[in-house]
Amino acid sequence: MTATYQIKSTALTPQFIQDLQEKYGDSDIEIRVHKGAHTHILSDEQFWQIISMLDWSKLDDNKAVVAPVVVHLSNLPVSFIYQFEDKLSEKLYQLDTRQHAQNFKKPLSVDVFLYARCTVVANGEAAFQTVLNNPSEMPTDIDFEPLLYIASDAFHLKTGKIFEYTPTFSTETYANKEGWL
Repeated sequence: MTATYQIKSTALTPQFIQDLQEKYGDSDIEIRVHKGAHTHILSDEQFWQIISMLDWSKLDDNKAVVAPVVVHLSNLPVSFIYQFEDKLSEKLYQLDTRQHAQNFKKPLSVDVFLYARCTVVANGEAAFQTVLNNPSEMPTDIDFEPLLYIASDAFHLKTGKIFEYTPTFSTETYANKEGWL
């Protein structure tokens, strides 16, 4: 039996969920979100402005480097935190290519390559565009893993809850199948 419900997210109450559970038991439920006209969208420009808030003067303390970004994101609507994670995942995915990995020692460490891609994004839009368009510019000797935890830290700061979210793009090395052809 298939049923379709179309409701506003604000109507998705515990009682509604309990009613579904009582009616359908342990069945699989698929939820699709159709963004409405009132949805706040984090633009690429805003994403890069947020990235520019990284405080590189505190280079010896990674938590201090990311702190301004975490605090700023935690003061935005929760939807922006999710969108920030989506945009970050997209940028890291775009850099996940064979050409960008060619300067690394073989065999390629998937973590080292991911953290190097984080460094590119953390250095801002100009650095990202340069490396994206010129894979030989990919840094191989620096990394910035803390970029991966900004959204989860901001979400926790804002809500007190754990950030359980799978972004639009996988950030894992080799996830961009076309980039490795």
